[in-house]
Amino acid sequence: MGCTFSMPRERREAAERVTPMRETSFIEKMKKTGRNIVVFYGSQTGTAEAFATQLAKDAQRYGMKGMPADPEEYDMSELPRLTEIPNSLAVFCMATYGEGDPTDNAQDFYDWMQAAYDSLEGVNFAVFGLGNKTYEHFNAMGKLVDKRLAELGAKRVFDLGLGDDDSNLEEDFVSWKELFWPAVCEFFGVEATGEDCCVRQFELVTQSDINMNQVFTGEMSRLRSYQTQRPPFDSKNPFLATVTANRKLNKGGVRHLMHLELDISASKLRYDAGDHVAVYPTNDVALVNRLGELLGVDLNTVLSLNNLDEESNKKHPFPCPSSYRTALTHYLDITSPPRTNVLYELAQYASDPKDQDMMRKMASSSAEGKALYQSWVLAPQRHILAVLEDIRSLRPAPDHLCELLPRLQARYYSIASSAKVHPTSVHICAVVVEYATSTGRTNMGVATTWLKNMAPTDNGHPASVPLYVRKSQFRLPFKASTPVVMIGPGTGIAPFMGFLQERAWQKEQGKDVGETVLYYGCRYRNEDFLYQEELEEFERMGVLTQLNVAFSRDQEHKIYVQDLMKENKEHLWKLIHSQNAHLYVCGDARNMARDVQSAFHQAAEEVGALSHTQAVDYFKRLMTKGRYSQDVWS
Repeated sequence: MGCTFSMPRERREAAERVTPMRETSFIEKMKKTGRNIVVFYGSQTGTAEAFATQLAKDAQRYGMKGMPADPEEYDMSELPRLTEIPNSLAVFCMATYGEGDPTDNAQDFYDWMQAAYDSLEGVNFAVFGLGNKTYEHFNAMGKLVDKRLAELGAKRVFDLGLGDDDSNLEEDFVSWKELFWPAVCEFFGVEATGEDCCVRQFELVTQSDINMNQVFTGEMSRLRSYQTQRPPFDSKNPFLATVTANRKLNKGGVRHLMHLELDISASKLRYDAGDHVAVYPTNDVALVNRLGELLGVDLNTVLSLNNLDEESNKKHPFPCPSSYRTALTHYLDITSPPRTNVLYELAQYASDPKDQDMMRKMASSSAEGKALYQSWVLAPQRHILAVLEDIRSLRPAPDHLCELLPRLQARYYSIASSAKVHPTSVHICAVVVEYATSTGRTNMGVATTWLKNMAPTDNGHPASVPLYVRKSQFRLPFKASTPVVMIGPGTGIAPFMGFLQERAWQKEQGKDVGETVLYYGCRYRNEDFLYQEELEEFERMGVLTQLNVAFSRDQEHKIYVQDLMKENKEHLWKLIHSQNAHLYVCGDARNMARDVQSAFHQAAEEVGALSHTQAVDYFKRLMTKGRYSQDVWS
């Protein structure tokens, strides 16, 4: 489940943030290492970091030296000093997170830019933004950085690039950089050297006689942190939570929808209803073993990949030393389609020249190459194992493959419980991802397949999940008496289970609890009506004042949550306009969230007598005021 969530700055807790090791100056580092291009990245899932690394690597083709840089690790107020380095350029690969927010590692840079009045005259820059058009604030961070740098007097060397993850983010990036580099060459008066960029960034060091207590076994940062757990727990130091419940929610059908409960009693972790839990999954053992076979490597061999650039902050691509098995199980993404730069670098290992040509063509920016990459890699969702199985002459060096594969990322889930009722556990509601591809393979979701197999006790040992809590803006109103309208079909019900538990708790405390309306949707009443008994009990208790359920396939014509909203438009508009209700939407961003927004607009137009433009502005204002919140994914 690819989720996108928001987190307000004022709610960020000290325990949640990893204190960065700040360099004294990225300028001094560039001078010391002879670099003239710095590529900053704001990255949440690793894609912007990968793009930044590619750009820094590409620079040598043009007789320049680049370095990727995490803005969290440097004092960004030193940006004006870039003029001290001749022919210098700052590039920004900036992802937008949630509702137009910066990524965690770009938060301080964002704050500095908002308040900065320094002159950036003489500083050269370019920006590539990573976003998704299904979200309201498409590429907000990229646009802001581009606009703000220009306002401060910096010189834009090339046009802002806007990548769209709803379409083909990598193709957007490749197309942008194919025009970016000629513009840079023209600006600085240089020419391409033609130097090949297939240069290793890390060197292999095999460890044969190492003490296994000094070898990483899946920890994110600190060696043996899973054996001796120490708070605070965050993305670099997750807490190992015990699975105390794992049950199937649906009564029938081919899908598997599940409810998990994770014990956090020993963690000191705190959460609020509406927050998210991030879990670190592990790859399927069968996939890892098959990869080991095809690569011809002993998976138990211990290796370290050490950065050839001794000045780099990134010493290893993943925690080292570790075994190939650990790297492929815990640290590397082996199930996503490989990016074009990975195919390009792996092509040299294909013994058949035809295979080499095909791989290089897919990595090119030609229309034919892009079409081939789309049809051969993306459409059939070929992961690296499928690529190795289908290109039989391709047998890359195992360590080089490990260097090129992206990191396996944490998966975010809306917490399906309230800490007021369940202070020592977090609940997850998820659907197991499983689908057939056009190549005849069955692809399985990494995290949901792994979670599905998490039994409360596994051979007498409790199953455990590495996790941390992430704060969100998805919050119940401060006053319990404020009405709420919740729209969450399918697993979008998750945060609303927490909301309903909290409203029930408030009612028990004797508080005046306002109207609580839920619009929920599923396919069939007798198959996948999730939490049916709990919801009907909340309704019986008077906590849930209106339960509206759309069963999309129980009748000939499909009925969705937005259809029920339109039927109740008078009541909806009264809650929104007269009673200041807070609105919450959780689920699919591409279709459902847009259709729900249209239903709100329709209520405003038909009942509130607003024009379409007025209706759109009305709900945008509600978003700005924090009365219309979305927790959506695509």
